[in-house]
Amino acid sequence: MKTIKSKFESFRQKTNVVIYGTNTASGRLFDLILLGIILLSVFIVMLETVKGFDTKYHHELIVLEWIITVFFTLEYILRILSINKPIKYIFSFYGIIDLIAILPMYLSFILAGASVLTVVRAIKLLRLFKILKHPKFSSQSIHLKEALIASRGKILIFIYFMLISSIIIGSIMYVVEGEEGGFTSIPTSIYWTIVTLTTVGYGDISPITPLGQFIASIVMIMGYGVIAVPTGIVTAEFATNSLKKKVSDTTNPCPNCGTEGHVYNAKYCFHCGANLK
Repeated sequence: MKTIKSKFESFRQKTNVVIYGTNTASGRLFDLILLGIILLSVFIVMLETVKGFDTKYHHELIVLEWIITVFFTLEYILRILSINKPIKYIFSFYGIIDLIAILPMYLSFILAGASVLTVVRAIKLLRLFKILKHPKFSSQSIHLKEALIASRGKILIFIYFMLISSIIIGSIMYVVEGEEGGFTSIPTSIYWTIVTLTTVGYGDISPITPLGQFIASIVMIMGYGVIAVPTGIVTAEFATNSLKKKVSDTTNPCPNCGTEGHVYNAKYCFHCGANLK
């Protein structure tokens, strides 16, 4: 009995290293294989929606889907068995995603067409972030997160300003163009304004009067600012945070006076002028 228990414990520990050990060679290999299979699964679901291809290879696609489903089912079971707190995993974000990834094919026995929902397996690609835990990637992601947090107030104000502008411009275009130009209501006019400001330009609604075309030209030019302003805000915060990080991360105090906080790669102390190298 003890032998069986010890063998199971050994198997559980080895499985845990492979499945959860993102910092180990076997763990990274497993995650890369897993991501490849996820991509293959999503690709297969896409091909199933192509009528000509599905008609010709329907049986083969279903077989592949079931093979992948069995693989994900075994992965889900092994994740539960190999972790110390299985309940915590089951109700965790990734645990729920892993369960959702295997349910559609089994539900297809009950609900016709449920297998199409296997496309939700694309959500499992979020595990890519667990693979990219290299210090270099982690540092850059932290910098980006800090920049987004620091600039959220400015971005929210900018979005609020653009929302008010869209309402005002949309209302003006409704008065100027009217139903003849396709601006049948103020909400429709606001929709046109947002589409034009974001430089999408579907072309389903367009002004026909000279004044309306003039206003549309101004809105189009404003659209470039919609792209540039948020990008500039985040970039500026990112650069500021990176500079602060370089200053705060320094670990080489001045050997002469002990002053810290030198700029990254500084050669001389800013307090006494001593050589830092």
